[in-house]
Amino acid sequence: MPGPSTMDDLFAAAKAAQARAHVPYSRFPVGAAIRDEAGRIHAGCNVENAAYPQGACAETGAISRMAAEGGRRIAEILVIGPGAMLCTPCGGCRQRIREFARPDTPVHVAGPEGVRRTFTLDELLPHSFGPDNLDSAGETP
Repeated sequence: MPGPSTMDDLFAAAKAAQARAHVPYSRFPVGAAIRDEAGRIHAGCNVENAAYPQGACAETGAISRMAAEGGRRIAEILVIGPGAMLCTPCGGCRQRIREFARPDTPVHVAGPEGVRRTFTLDELLPHSFGPDNLDSAGETP
């Protein structure tokens, strides 16, 4: 079983996935890498489709890969995009991340040169709805 990854491992995995992105329409390649609860790294890239909006975000691919490989908790995630602006996860991906992460989970946002900023999931998706809401649905307030 692999040990905990370093930031360099996450960055390298996300950058490698970004290089394989299928982006013939936007020309905006994004890569994402997740470290799960066991320290394993799972990467994904965005995949566009001519029948827009049938494509998939890099974060979605990484989450799907994590689940398929037995991971159940996101310990941290790194997203890399091109250009000068921060490439934070879209709203839908923030909610997908929430399904497998806690509010204090680090979300690292990177560019070609490295990590530009780190947020917690709660900073990106405050007062979020997640699995714990459903767990407590039958309880009285």
